[in-house]
Amino acid sequence: MSTLVVGSVAYDSLETPFGKAPRILGGSASYISLTASYFTSPVRLVGVVGNDFNPEDIELFKSKNIDLEGLQVDNSGKTFFWAGKYHFDMNSRDTLDTQLNVFEKFNPIIPNSYKESDFVCLGNIEPGLQRKVLDQVKRPRLVICDTMNFWISGAKDSLMETLKLVDVLIINDSEARELSGEHHLVRAADKIKTMGPKILIIKKGEHGALLFTETGLFSVPAFPVEDIFDPTGAGDTFLGGFVGWLDRSQDISDANLRRAVVFGSVMASYCVEKFGPERLKNLTDEEIYKRYNAFMELSNIPAV
Repeated sequence: MSTLVVGSVAYDSLETPFGKAPRILGGSASYISLTASYFTSPVRLVGVVGNDFNPEDIELFKSKNIDLEGLQVDNSGKTFFWAGKYHFDMNSRDTLDTQLNVFEKFNPIIPNSYKESDFVCLGNIEPGLQRKVLDQVKRPRLVICDTMNFWISGAKDSLMETLKLVDVLIINDSEARELSGEHHLVRAADKIKTMGPKILIIKKGEHGALLFTETGLFSVPAFPVEDIFDPTGAGDTFLGGFVGWLDRSQDISDANLRRAVVFGSVMASYCVEKFGPERLKNLTDEEIYKRYNAFMELSNIPAV
């Protein structure tokens, strides 16, 4: 079992209507790796941090058996930093500060020991860098890709080249509409699948997620979390749960892809319960599988 995760490792300063969390661990690779570590081990992380990266965060990664051979430490500057403030409905936010720092020069170098990873997760980084990762790996079983509106609008040609090389694309509903030019999500999915990915997952926030495969459509609801403190990283946490389960089970059948989507939703529902990745630090298998079963109950439609 082997999962490679490439993306950002960062510090975030977060503010929501329920409190503040200054300078907390963030970044797509952090959330994906921490989440996937509950299902498979070791998770191989490739990213870059600066001279201000906290040794306690290194120890956190190590405690989850996350392999850090691919984590670059650039002592010439500081770690990528982002600050944001969420509005009361949590669906919109304002970016208060973005400091790329050493991430601006990030050059993903895949260690030899990572190059034969079964599952490759391309976090939300520039599409050209995503292709550079794929140039270095050898015949992965599944390539899973994330992107965002910024790359769809600002680097679409490059993104389209990347999409030709990926098996699974995970995006949210607004990104799906912008990428496809279609408002209806089913039509949007049909169009996006012609761009390369055989499997598409469209996240809809508090309304759940849709899985599109070559054989059909699967819809999973969002778990009704009572206390949502911070949605930061929920999408990356979803990806981590999704790929973690696939790696653990070594099964990419349609039925198991559905299970993986539910596990992604389970982990995302835990992520939002505390600031940043705090809730992801000390989960138990019992909690994870209990909530998985709760998802099954949510969708248990009685026969007629």
